[in-house]
Formats: sequence, C-alpha cells, structure tokens
Amino acid sequence: MKVVRITQPGGPEVLAFDERPEPVPGPNDVQVRVRASALNRADLLQVRGAYPPPQDVPQDVPGLEYAGEVVAVGPRARKFQVGDRVM
Repeated sequence: MKVVRITQPGGPEVLAFDERPEPVPGPNDVQVRVRASALNRADLLQVRGAYPPPQDVPQDVPGLEYAGEVVAVGPRARKFQVGDRVM
C-alpha cells in the first residue's frame, strides 16, 4: 500500500511517499481501502516532532482521518461488513 511517511522531524519537506505491505486485519479489526485522507493540527505537530502519535499505529505515518470502503473483516469483527463505506 502507499503511505506518506515522516523521515525526520520538520516541515512538509520531511514527508516522503513510500510503499508498505498490505496489513492483515486482526480478529476484531477491519481493513479499509482509503479513498481520501486529511492531516489535522495534531498530525502537523507530529510531523514537526512536537506531538506523539497514538501508540497503536505506525509511528512514522501521519493522518488518522480517512474515508473509504471496508475490504476485509476479522472473524470477530461484527459491526462492519465488506463493502461498507466508512469515515
């Protein structure tokens, strides 16, 4: 999958496009094909090294806001189905 990652603390110039392996959803998780995402103030502070990212996400990839479509569902995930649109 394509990601924008933080290469070091700084401004927009420290963001780089990269490829990562497709994640596999855990038993209670869903996998979402992202169609749109955004950066908010916390993300911009994270890029500058002034705000810690949540512990349960990749530490070098900003952007927790997104919209897309569920493409895989873990065996115990009950709230969503493949094809659901989420944001």
